[in-house]
Amino acid sequence: MTDEREGRRSGRVVRRGVERQTEDRALLERASPLPEFLESDPWRVLRIQAEFVEGFDALAGVGPAVTFFGSARVRPPDPMYEAARAMAAELARRGFAVITGGGPGTMEAANRGAREGGGLSVGCNIELPFEQSLNDYVDLGIEFHYFFVRKTMFVKYAEAFVIFPGGFGTMDELFESLTLIQTGKIVHFPVIMFGSEYWAGLQQWIKDRVLAERKISQEDLDLMIVTDDIAYAADVVQQHYQRKVLETKPKERAEPKKSDAQ
Repeated sequence: MTDEREGRRSGRVVRRGVERQTEDRALLERASPLPEFLESDPWRVLRIQAEFVEGFDALAGVGPAVTFFGSARVRPPDPMYEAARAMAAELARRGFAVITGGGPGTMEAANRGAREGGGLSVGCNIELPFEQSLNDYVDLGIEFHYFFVRKTMFVKYAEAFVIFPGGFGTMDELFESLTLIQTGKIVHFPVIMFGSEYWAGLQQWIKDRVLAERKISQEDLDLMIVTDDIAYAADVVQQHYQRKVLETKPKERAEPKKSDAQ
């Protein structure tokens, strides 16, 4: 795309294929003995704070949203690419914005589906050693330097996670969401794992080993919703959101009875 849609914020793009130091790596490296260290890290805290502020400001008005995760390596006509596209479109038609990491593969598919469904398509991009630019289907895009800031945005503004087959990054998001729910750090929301064949081995291992050895409870196992049905997944998200709205709606004050008023 050569024209940018209104509201899109595209981050820096550098030469592809050139590895470079990222802000995350610089932050997590062991402290340097050089005097410059005393000056660099305290100022980095301000940059982290600025990223939180920018993210909160940009996403505060997106409304109910669903965050999608999955492999960056899938391409059409891969069935998982098309399924992510179709599910995002269905959720968009039901009034949900779609949030992704803004990159290729499953992220692109979900952003594409959101736009095709008439919904807001959001991309939270991340600085990587080999630059990942926003895909062409992002309407509102924000670039982050720090993974933990970006991950906060994924959770804070989501009514549900939809997780498609993916690699280490996808697994990271899956298990972090389950941990946050399990420990009560966030309100329980749907964690939908799409593609039962892909997730079957992991699900069985968790049941046969982790649950059997009492490392988790049955309630923890039930946090995972595995399905191949797009309509069912969308229904789960919509029903959860409707319950949330009803639970948070201020209760109307009861009118005093006539006898009470006398």
